[in-house]
Amino acid sequence: MRAPDAQDANYDCTERQHVPRLGVPTDMPPIDLNLLAALDVLLSERSVTGAAKRLGLSVSAASRTLTRLRSATGDPLLVRAGRSLVPTPYAEQLAGRVHTLASEAREVLTPSAREVDSALLERTFTIRANEGFLALFAAAVVTAITRAAPHVRLRFAPKPDKEAAALRDGSIDLEIGTTASAPEMRSQLVLRDHFIGVARIGHPLLEGLMTPGRYAACGHVVTSRRGVPAGPVDDAMRELGLQREIVVIVPSFLDALNIARQSDLIALVPSLCLRGGDMTARGLRGFDLPVTTPALSISVMWHPRFDADPAHRWLRQMLMASCRGAARELEH
Repeated sequence: MRAPDAQDANYDCTERQHVPRLGVPTDMPPIDLNLLAALDVLLSERSVTGAAKRLGLSVSAASRTLTRLRSATGDPLLVRAGRSLVPTPYAEQLAGRVHTLASEAREVLTPSAREVDSALLERTFTIRANEGFLALFAAAVVTAITRAAPHVRLRFAPKPDKEAAALRDGSIDLEIGTTASAPEMRSQLVLRDHFIGVARIGHPLLEGLMTPGRYAACGHVVTSRRGVPAGPVDDAMRELGLQREIVVIVPSFLDALNIARQSDLIALVPSLCLRGGDMTARGLRGFDLPVTTPALSISVMWHPRFDADPAHRWLRQMLMASCRGAARELEH
């Protein structure tokens, strides 16, 4: 055993900056985790000099913490035995527990690099999305996730509004939409789309040149969960001195398509709604709008509390990959 330093009898590892002690009740003594880590190293090394080197402190700083540890525990912990330091019976009794606690504390305070074994993952995830997303992508998402993780369960929640409380309290894991429900939400782009007009086969608007004036003169069915009729198309029409006649407002794009199929009203939907199918058989035909509107960005959104959660990160990756794959298939 190495010869002890001249100050081995007094060890203090508090030369470093102290961690603020937050949330400790006033009737309880404060706890300094630096002392726990120092005691673990000290009992392992049985030398202040060796412990000081491992902790990156000076020997004098190491000396002072042994004094504090003795005061905190009410035991000498390490005493001289010739030129060596030996643990007291109480220190030997503590050594195993101290090492376990110190290791667990370091694990808690170290960034996690955990990976998810999807085959063993057991968890229920709730995804909030509108009917249009479910009709186009839910089957692909469910297939991809359940194949990779047979014990995962999915719950699709309705999206009556963009209220953020459910994301904040964790009852909703992910939201699919175009805009974040609150400024602190994280988001990642899934795909981009654009709006098109839709009319029944044989509609007079589909014959001849499509102009802003002819388009505006038709009756229209629009989609809005909040019942708001105006949108980007109306802004573009207004710049031309035109205004659409909004006859019906419905909560979903599927409702708008059904009405357009059975009436002379013109629907406005994302182009993905009409891709990948035989529009003639469905009695509908899509057309490019006679005005320019902004692109439609569809994103997945979540609360920052789930940023580092490995299972949640896996869910986000699976959802985005399956949606993008389904969108590519719809294009062909």
